[in-house]
Amino acid sequence: MAILSKKQRRLGLVVLAVWLFFFLALNSLVHDSPTMDEQNHLARGAAFVKTGDPRLSLEHPPLINSLSGLPLLLLPELLYPFDHPSWTEMQPPDIYWYVFADQFVWRVNHDVTRMIFLGRLPMVFLTLGLALVGFHFARLLWGRPSAYLAFVMLLFEPNVVGNGRLITTDLGGTLFMTLALLLVWRMWTAPGWHWQRWLAAGVGLGLAFGSKLSMLAFVPILGVLAFLPIFNAEAQRRRGVFRRVAQLGTAGLLSILVVWAIFGFEWGAFRFPSAVLAGLNRFSGPMPTFWAGLDQIVNVSRGGRAAFLLGETSLEGFWLFFPVAFLVKTPLVLLVGLVGVIWWGWKRPSTRPKLVFLLLPALLYFAVSVVSDINIGYRHLLPIVPLIIVAVSGLPTAVDGRDWWHGGDTGHSRIIALILAGGILLPTLAIHPHYLSYFNLTAGGPANGASILADSSNDWGQDLLRLQQWMAENEVASIKLGWFGTAEPAYYGMVYEPLPGFPQPEFWSLWTNPPFDPQAPEPGLYAISASSLWESHQVEKHVYAWFRQRQPDVRIGSIYLFVIE
Repeated sequence: MAILSKKQRRLGLVVLAVWLFFFLALNSLVHDSPTMDEQNHLARGAAFVKTGDPRLSLEHPPLINSLSGLPLLLLPELLYPFDHPSWTEMQPPDIYWYVFADQFVWRVNHDVTRMIFLGRLPMVFLTLGLALVGFHFARLLWGRPSAYLAFVMLLFEPNVVGNGRLITTDLGGTLFMTLALLLVWRMWTAPGWHWQRWLAAGVGLGLAFGSKLSMLAFVPILGVLAFLPIFNAEAQRRRGVFRRVAQLGTAGLLSILVVWAIFGFEWGAFRFPSAVLAGLNRFSGPMPTFWAGLDQIVNVSRGGRAAFLLGETSLEGFWLFFPVAFLVKTPLVLLVGLVGVIWWGWKRPSTRPKLVFLLLPALLYFAVSVVSDINIGYRHLLPIVPLIIVAVSGLPTAVDGRDWWHGGDTGHSRIIALILAGGILLPTLAIHPHYLSYFNLTAGGPANGASILADSSNDWGQDLLRLQQWMAENEVASIKLGWFGTAEPAYYGMVYEPLPGFPQPEFWSLWTNPPFDPQAPEPGLYAISASSLWESHQVEKHVYAWFRQRQPDVRIGSIYLFVIE
């Protein structure tokens, strides 16, 4: 019998990894109820695909949403509420896309399960695409063995898997920004002005900016990188800096054209929401929705949102939100590996420029996130995760040299590679299918996560279907439900008594007058979402204090069940 070559064995492991990834992703997403923002993203994408009109894409460019909307064309019987004021008049003006999404998903159609499943499928393939981009990035910087390591780590990192199954722009923005950085590296390391690489970088930046508006934060970051002497050695440094700045600037102009194409070459009257720019609304121009979205994001960033951290809620946000989120949600093997690659890699002059190109953007983007007043989820740090993983995949190279797989003293490097891969894969398998609830051992694991972070970092309304299944299996006819999410329990035939929750009115309206005694709750079965339990949107926390002092009788992912007799 012929013995498989090393190349064949490696390819076989890659195929197994891809199949395992698809199993974990699909097996978990079919049981996740629609999370808080998914209906909005799905409605935007479906409406844009149907009409070519991006009016709903105010805060989120249509590229990623459109990919989720495309599969809905397989459901020709779907109805679109284009006669509703939320579309025709964009009323109420501040939340019209929420209203349209509610109409589209829950009111005029009655096939939520298939709609959400079809919308999530493209996200799974984008996650695979992110792993492939990481593979090529690592191969370019460290060599093929590290590329396989980066591929596996990106494919199974729990936060990537968790967000890579949902209809949002977070994973898509991360994918295309990572791709853009790879293409910019190739452009800047090419001798002279390589037109094909310049064109690819411009298109890559356009795809990133057309995926998620926050990716624009990388524009000044790339500007900083352009001035650093970390690329090809050049006799005239000033000429090299000038070339990189010129390449970046012109690629940026090209990216604007790409973004305009993503918006369907929209042309119309500007509609800036802020009073400062409202005077420009009498003029018309290209992609008015894009520019209005930028204005809207700036306004939201200044105003902030309710943020929850370590049991406390602030309306202005927390400076420590993202540092704490990074430390408790990032797998420990990545944190340790990051320290290791900086320590070992900095000793090798050949690796320093590569680490700077990967980790300086990650650090600067992290700093931008810290000063932002919007503290609603680890997912906003997702763009730095691939950069860290690609950097950490070079740790075996930094320890034992470039060809650590085939030659030299490779024992330590192979052990390091196995530890890195296993340190990502094992926690992911252990947390399946509750990826959004992942917390590392520093935080005390998922059981302690609810007291640290809420919302999309832990409880985003993903476990309603699992609660319904538990009720059916245990023959529970009715519950008292403190629901956190936009999915509608009544749609799934659940019988419940509403308790204080968020954001649906029947739950939100009960915070001032809860239908139970907070000091001594009446007998019954209480199912309380983690974010509701910790009253993440309430500065004063007294409604569920009695429950927080007790261990739940049953925990269904992000939903806690208490049996009061």
